[in-house]
Amino acid sequence: MSKVVALHSILRAGREQDYDAAHARIPDDLVAAHRRVGIHDWRIWRSGRNLFHLVECDDFETAIRALEHDPANEHWQSIIGDYIDHFELPHGRMELPLVWRMSDQAQ
Repeated sequence: MSKVVALHSILRAGREQDYDAAHARIPDDLVAAHRRVGIHDWRIWRSGRNLFHLVECDDFETAIRALEHDPANEHWQSIIGDYIDHFELPHGRMELPLVWRMSDQAQ
């Protein structure tokens, strides 16, 4: 069963539009690498410089370790790292177990 992990990162000042543009479409090889390591979906919302990520995955720690030396991820990090100032949450992430979903109840 997939887990959901939340991340909260802060963009560098003035990089909001560049970050959005970089995410208009991420590289296909990066999507393939994420799927290969058990990341099923990754959603990002932005409010000003604040980025809120929800990552659905089998095991986030294992996936991130597997991506550490992946060429597609290394290339992406060399680009996207210029936009991120820092991560806010303890250890950069927290697991979010599902408590309730309205769409499940409405069925």
